[in-house]
Parts: sequence; C-alpha cells; structure tokens
Amino acid sequence: MSQTKNYKKTLIACYLGFITQAISANFAPLLFLTFKDTYGISLEMIALVPLVFYLTQLLVDLVATKFADIIGYRICVVASQVVSAAGLILMAFLPEILPNPFVGILICVVLYAIGSGLIEVLVSPIVEACPFENKAGVMSLLHSFYCWGAVGVILGSTLFFAIFGTEYWQILTLIWAVVPLLNAFNFLSCPIERLVEDGEGMRIGQLFRLPLFWLMIILMICAGASEATMAQWASAFTESALGVSKIIGDLAGPCLFAVFMGLARVFYGKFSEKLDLAKVMLGCGALCVVCYLLASLSPIPILGLVGCALCGLAVGIMWPGTISISSQKCPKGGTAMFAFLALAGDLGAMVSPAMVGGIADAVGGNLKTGLLFATVFPTIMILGLLVLVKRVRKYKETTNKN
Repeated sequence: MSQTKNYKKTLIACYLGFITQAISANFAPLLFLTFKDTYGISLEMIALVPLVFYLTQLLVDLVATKFADIIGYRICVVASQVVSAAGLILMAFLPEILPNPFVGILICVVLYAIGSGLIEVLVSPIVEACPFENKAGVMSLLHSFYCWGAVGVILGSTLFFAIFGTEYWQILTLIWAVVPLLNAFNFLSCPIERLVEDGEGMRIGQLFRLPLFWLMIILMICAGASEATMAQWASAFTESALGVSKIIGDLAGPCLFAVFMGLARVFYGKFSEKLDLAKVMLGCGALCVVCYLLASLSPIPILGLVGCALCGLAVGIMWPGTISISSQKCPKGGTAMFAFLALAGDLGAMVSPAMVGGIADAVGGNLKTGLLFATVFPTIMILGLLVLVKRVRKYKETTNKN
C-alpha cells in the first residue's frame, strides 16, 4: 500500500518546511537596524526580538509533547505553515498600523515563532515515519535545507536591498511569505504516516526513566549551543575581527557558516551508509572544539574567519545526527521524544549565545573571550558520545556472548 503513495511529495513539503523555518529565524535580524531607523526603536528593545522568538519556540516544543499526537500531524503541520505566513504578512503592516510599532513586530514574531516551533517538532518525525531506506542519510539531507534556506534568505535579502533599497523591506517580507503559504497546500495533500501506532509510543514518564533519553537530551543541548552560538555571533565576530562592512560581514560570517553546515549535511546524507554516525559525530565534536579555539585564540584575523566558517562543517551533523541516534536507540519514543529533543536543542540555542554575549560584556566587549567559553559545549558533547559508544560496545559484547 505504501508503495503507491508519493512520499517524495512529503519530503519536498518537509524540505520547504525547513526553508520556512530558516526564513522565520534569519529574516528579521537582517532588519534590526531598519527597525531602529524607521520606528525609532532602541537596540536594547530590538534585542528582545530573538529572545521572544526562541522563548515562543520553547513553549511550542513543550506543548507539542502533549498535544501533537492528539491533534494529529497533518493539522499541526499545516497550521505551522499558515501561522508562519501570517506572521510574515502581518510584519509588513502591523508596525505601521499599531500605535506602538514594536508591539506589532513582537506579535508577528510570536506568530511565525509558533510556526517555526511546530515545524521543528513535526517535520523530523514525519520524515522518520516515511518508508525510506537509509533514514540517517535522509534526515541529514532534510536538515541541510535549513542551511540552504538561511543562505537563500541572507543572499536574496542582501541582493534585494542592494537593488531596491531597505525602504522596500515590506515587499520583500511579503515575497518570503509566499513560501509557507504555498507549502501549506503541499502538506494538505501529501501522504503523512504516524511515527508509532496509537498506544504503542512511550509515555513521557517512561521516557524520563530512560537513562539513554537523558544522554540524548544532553547531546541535543550541546548541539543547539554549538550551532547557534557561532551562527548568531559570526557576523559581529567577522566585522570586529576583520574590520569589514556589515554586508561583507554577513556574507563572510553567517552565510559562509551556513554554506559549510549545509555541505556537511549533504555529504553525510550521501555517504551515511558507509559511515558510523557516532564516530563521525565524535570527529565533528573535536573539529568544533578546534574551530572555537581558532576563532577565539588566533592572533591572525583571517584564521579566526577560517575557524568561524569551518565551525559550520563541524556542527552540521550534530543536530540531525542526535535525532537519528535517538530514533535508532529508542524507536518507540514517538512524537514526545522528538518534541523534547527540539526543546533541548532550542534551550542550548537560546542560552549559549546569551552567555557568550554576557561574558564578552563582562570583559570589556571582548567577543573572543565569550567564544572561548563556548568551547565547553562541543567538549561536553564529545564526552557524551564517548559514553554512548562505550554503552553500544558493551551491549554488542553482551549480545555476542549470549
């Protein structure tokens, strides 16, 4: 029966889902200075935008652990596209209509953050439930579309602003809103299977009593922290280290980082059947430590940029790899497991960049010192993976004896 269903359509919808998430996460930060100049909003207030975005995602992740299975994947994932589109569309109008433009911006951020959170929780289990071979490779390739979406948003927006000027940013906002709006129709018609049948999935209490689950949570926190810290600080680091303009900083920093992250996920997606995922992630963790040290300690600016860019290569496998390992080791985890993994990743992505900024401020604005502190997260990930590899080896030895 499953062979007659067009699961490629499901995969394409999920690809566009991650591109939608990339639009939601990366477009507004490109407008921060425009908001400041147009509406007279202070940078201190604008700094609340990413905080509200990630807090909303965290709350959605938490709620989804309980209600996603009850409501159903299709309704929830279609809603993710609709509210993402609504948030982007309203961004073009609400700040102009409301007496307080900043309130209008925050309302829009909350809307598309709800959509982004639902995408994060649902798209991975939707793909996992499809009858694809080489699930780890498919998952890695799937997550690469977030990277390509980020690159597309940065390059596309930079090109638009260079040609038409930032004063027409509302038009560009409406253009980006077309992606989730059209993708809602894809999710309405594509085949969607349940990850586990009713009553067969593990309950939240059962997950919490599983030591392996908590190990995966730690790995996911570290994955989110390792990825988001460099992604969010790459532009500022590049500008300060190389003394270049914001446009060049965006292209050489977060854009180059996203390209390398996407390449890592595509590479693993292509060769995953020949590679040991845990060992690949160990190598990536070690490379990530080297990259953070290079960025934070190198006296030569160009080497710092190399560390920043190659960090994308190092962190690329961490997030989708942790999801794949969790699915392999805990196949009955269900939607709740995916939701808690997303929650853990978002927690790391929210806390670590803020800590880096706080430490940098505490030492007189030295961003390199803040990035040096962030080395702790890939280090913890390496230790967690060593524990995992040891557990797997011990299990295999016990199985062979029996």
